[in-house]
Amino acid sequence: MAHTRREFLNVSLAAAASAYAAPARDDISLAAWSLNGSFRAGKWKNLDLPKILREILNINGLEYVNQYFENPTLTYLRQLKRNCANYGVTSVSIMVDEEDPTASPDKNERIQAAIAHRKWVDIAQFLGCHAIRANMRGGPPDWKQDQDLVSRAAETFRNILDYAKGSGVSLVIENHGGASSDPGILVALMKAVNNPNFGVLVDFGNWNRGEDRYEAIRKTIPYAKGVSVKGWFGPGGNPDFDVEKAIRICQQAGYHGFWGIESSGARFRPGQPAGPPAAKRSTEEIWDSEVKAVLSTRELLERTVLKKG
Repeated sequence: MAHTRREFLNVSLAAAASAYAAPARDDISLAAWSLNGSFRAGKWKNLDLPKILREILNINGLEYVNQYFENPTLTYLRQLKRNCANYGVTSVSIMVDEEDPTASPDKNERIQAAIAHRKWVDIAQFLGCHAIRANMRGGPPDWKQDQDLVSRAAETFRNILDYAKGSGVSLVIENHGGASSDPGILVALMKAVNNPNFGVLVDFGNWNRGEDRYEAIRKTIPYAKGVSVKGWFGPGGNPDFDVEKAIRICQQAGYHGFWGIESSGARFRPGQPAGPPAAKRSTEEIWDSEVKAVLSTRELLERTVLKKG
């Protein structure tokens, strides 16, 4: 079944091995979630993203959100791929949500979750992405007492990786709340799966309350296949952590590749007013605040990572 689907997508597995590797050099990508508010408000569609990245944001890499794909038929995917080529945008990854629970105590639910991710492996391969991002969710609310959580999740992720074998598409897990935002559990999961195509999308912001953010990044960055850089937080535009320190930790650990901007209009540069809540803003106001947040984070990455200016 997997072979037939990949034939349908008309992608050469031999070419994939060289085309889908994460870049050895540093570059900047955009997590499309950064523009979530304006997407919900109807400002743009998924097919518009390559043009937005090139003409407005001047960013080279695109991290898709699976919820933004209106109807991923082959015709649709071909158009999206053409748009990326026309604007010189690299498809980096697909952030996959709503396909859980990968760590459910129910084996049938875990199998269904693994199968649900297969189409995103195929779509990622067709678009040229090097990875899909899945979530580690499921199990009792008190995940700290769940002794089998890691082994259950590892079983699901090995299932997805078996399907993806030969495609050039890796699987990454983000610290995305709950158990996945515990660095110790993430490291244990990496060791349990023990697959070179399995890694972490290290998000600067999604650690559990009380967790030492910088120590958590140090523990997980050796397994990173991507980094999500959250820019400016908080009322009045004051960052609630040292973003540049987080970047330096990644650099000192030897990370190279795409540095993904994951900001939103709720995050502002220091000194800028927070503005009204999103619910009270027009579509254009939401769009403007999101663009400003992305550009401020891009400026930070150009200065600290790309050494521009």
